Amino acid sequence: MESHKVAILGATGYAGIELVRLVLAHPRLELAHATSEQYVGKTLGTVYPFLGRHGAVELVALDPARAAGDAEIVFASLPHGTSATTIAELVKRRVPKVVDLSADFRLRHREVFERTYEVSHPATELLGRAVFGLTEIHRPRIAAAGLVANPGCYPTGALLGILPLAKPELAIESVIVDAKSGASGAGRSAKTDLLFCEVDENLRAYQIGTHRHAPEIEQELAHACGGAAPPVFFVPHLIPVVRGILSTIYVRCRLPSAERVAELFEEAYAGCAFIDLRHDRGVPELRDVRGTNRCAIGWHVDRRAGLIVVVTVIDNLLKGAAGQAVQNLNVMMGWEEDLGLDTLALVP
Repeated sequence: MESHKVAILGATGYAGIELVRLVLAHPRLELAHATSEQYVGKTLGTVYPFLGRHGAVELVALDPARAAGDAEIVFASLPHGTSATTIAELVKRRVPKVVDLSADFRLRHREVFERTYEVSHPATELLGRAVFGLTEIHRPRIAAAGLVANPGCYPTGALLGILPLAKPELAIESVIVDAKSGASGAGRSAKTDLLFCEVDENLRAYQIGTHRHAPEIEQELAHACGGAAPPVFFVPHLIPVVRGILSTIYVRCRLPSAERVAELFEEAYAGCAFIDLRHDRGVPELRDVRGTNRCAIGWHVDRRAGLIVVVTVIDNLLKGAAGQAVQNLNVMMGWEEDLGLDTLALVP
């Protein structure tokens, strides 16, 4: 079986090291190049001893030309606002497949990106070329793409629960997304509000109505609705766990029957390897998906309140980042979508 050489840019962050783990276990991929800003000259195994004999790859400084020479596939797990310049150079050097895990190409309009991230976009010519990598929704476009913008973790959990309901028959009036994430979603850098004593035995909401992932949710919902989207109010929370996002989504709309809601989810995700529709099997929990690339979805039609309540759970580092990136690559390469990703949850 032919293997393909991979570069991972930003290999020592939490999403980056998940990419390393997935690439090393993938039957069609070979890790040929890994970069780090902090650990240049060290091996991956020195930084992450759990890699054992698989950690011999030396970490090098970021150099798009060298990455393009070493690999035909690039995963970029670089900071938002700085990834775009590197991606533009990789595209210029004709790297066949690039998956960007930053936010730099997720938003289709430059004005929205610059307002959200408060930086100028250095590669606006690529905004229309990048495909938003929510695999279950944009699979045909991803299959033909050379550049995929991996969605954020919060939008992945939210959109997979909302989009099947974005139908004229439901006439959605408004959406509230109440999402709770483990601490790894904030990255590996040292921050006071992420210290153990700040996070453990605590729960807090933050950036209410102003979180930078909200425009992604609004963009994709507007696209699904064929124009203007209903208002979306997004409230993220930090919870004292390492991995996982649980999103409780309140959709005010013209209520269909419970059977019709089930049909809409079944139609949207028929044949999708990583969607677990719960039906009457109970509300999904974080541990149902920890360590997997799956999204589990449950729902309840509440006629008294006039709402459809949807609950989704994902592992933020896998379906919310590295796992979905590899899933997108599998689609881009024409391979089985679950290649290298068919794992069960880590329970307990």
